[in-house]
Amino acid sequence: MKDTHLTAARLLALYDQVAEAEDAIPRLRRFVLDLAVRGKLVAQDAGDEPAAELLKRIAKEKARLVKAGEIRASKVANPPMSEVLYDLPANWAWASLGTIFNYDAGDKRDPKALDKAMWLLELEDLEKDTGRLVDRVLAGQRESQSTKSEFRKDDILYGKLRPYLNKVIVADQQGYSTTEIVAIRPFVALCSEYCALALRRPDFVDYVTRLGQGTKMPRLRTEDAVVAPFPLPPLAEQRRIVGRVDELMALCDQLQAARAGERAVRDRLTTATLSRLTDPDQPPEAAPQNARFALHSLPTLTTHAAQIKTLRQTILNLAVRGKLVAQDPTDEPAAELLKRIAKAKALRVKAGQIPKKADPVRDPVWGQGIGPSGWSEIALGQVTDVITSGSRGWGEFYSKTGPGFVRAQNIRFGKLRLDDLACVNPPSNSEGSRTQVVRNDLLIVITGAGVTNPALLDQDLGEAYVSQHVGLVRPSDTALSPWLLHCLLADSGGRAELVKRAYGAGKPGLNLDNIRNLTIPLPPLAEQHRIVARVDALMALCDQLESSLTTATTTRSRLLQALLHEALGHKLEAAE
Repeated sequence: MKDTHLTAARLLALYDQVAEAEDAIPRLRRFVLDLAVRGKLVAQDAGDEPAAELLKRIAKEKARLVKAGEIRASKVANPPMSEVLYDLPANWAWASLGTIFNYDAGDKRDPKALDKAMWLLELEDLEKDTGRLVDRVLAGQRESQSTKSEFRKDDILYGKLRPYLNKVIVADQQGYSTTEIVAIRPFVALCSEYCALALRRPDFVDYVTRLGQGTKMPRLRTEDAVVAPFPLPPLAEQRRIVGRVDELMALCDQLQAARAGERAVRDRLTTATLSRLTDPDQPPEAAPQNARFALHSLPTLTTHAAQIKTLRQTILNLAVRGKLVAQDPTDEPAAELLKRIAKAKALRVKAGQIPKKADPVRDPVWGQGIGPSGWSEIALGQVTDVITSGSRGWGEFYSKTGPGFVRAQNIRFGKLRLDDLACVNPPSNSEGSRTQVVRNDLLIVITGAGVTNPALLDQDLGEAYVSQHVGLVRPSDTALSPWLLHCLLADSGGRAELVKRAYGAGKPGLNLDNIRNLTIPLPPLAEQHRIVARVDALMALCDQLESSLTTATTTRSRLLQALLHEALGHKLEAAE
């Protein structure tokens, strides 16, 4: 008769079918635990003492412990199980956790009376999901203010705070722990390693997670723990299960290391490919060849979204350095464009249409060089009429209806999200008109987590205003708006300077001079239009690549789910 239990060879065969799924290895680890506690990982032996006999011995031992005064009489009663989830082999048994274990068995200790040479375990010392100890600290090395729980060697230690983190370990020596870790002690000798893996099994994690939903600091209550269902195999089978689980988890470790190595190689190849595009010393004639190589190679190398993000930034950096489209010597130089803008601004100042401001002063440290022929390097304030921000104290003007109110959360990196646009009834004074937006304005987050994020207002919002956390930049010529957005998005176009200014000291934030004096490149207007069109086309390709990755990830995840479901149903075929 063919053995259909999961072996290392069959796990490898299964992995080969699902290797490209992003969460393949974590899912395989959970699958191994799922098989283990259902009796489907190793063969049953009719000669093993059945779990029913174990339960009888547990009942006798509990009665003895009560008579000896070692446990409370309430521990003798077997708590009813909350639920039975699936069928178990004939010589196994379902029982409630409180039937088999003394839950929270550790004696409580005053923090000032701890033996400083003994181990003191905190939740932070345990790795989630794996049961690995990441740090072992003695009581004398930690300052303790709260009561501790003393545990014994071979106790199962379970993190009851945020139990979805799945922090479970078998104590390899006596010690103390935070009371957020409970000692779970079998009433009779069991295989502690099996008990620990059974507490890490997927359906138990689901059980404790459901109980903690809706609370800020979920914690497994004793009354919920003791009624939790526990799958109990014969003692001899417990040991065989642990041996097989250890073997398969070690294989998963190897697969994970190999996968990380493969991903690192792909990332290095992607970085090298993009570096060829952005190399400032490459001869002009090499650029088209490098671009063709990149476009041909990147779809194969790109396997995760972070690589596409890097590709987008590379495109923007090429754009603002004049390496994305050819220059045309007949284009009007940027210097002439600047002269026309300066004259038009002077007339508007004289007419009282815009305020007169001191000339912006850009920091020469941030200069990238003038760039291609016909380009200029300028301060952003040279080509803008208005750089301002919203006013403080507009909380009183919030309303359910009325003009729009653009807040920092509406601005993502290069995107304006208006699905949760707030409304205000603004004041009628000049503060209202000063912060009102119009189409083709640029908006920049100037405080908070999204500081430096820019967006272009490329639609008519009607009457709308910006909050105090948003900077408003109005170009002197609306034809400049798309180009200026690219400068604010590209590290080489000015973003690196903005980020440095924002995070230079203290709380992240930008002042208006940081924006006004920002160093940016300025190509001829006609070339700007060509560059923006090329960037739009390439970003559309990035969108397609990202969409294909998302589709592939979804497909792989569904395939993985189907294969694991089939395997769990006893349909796992032997590998040849």
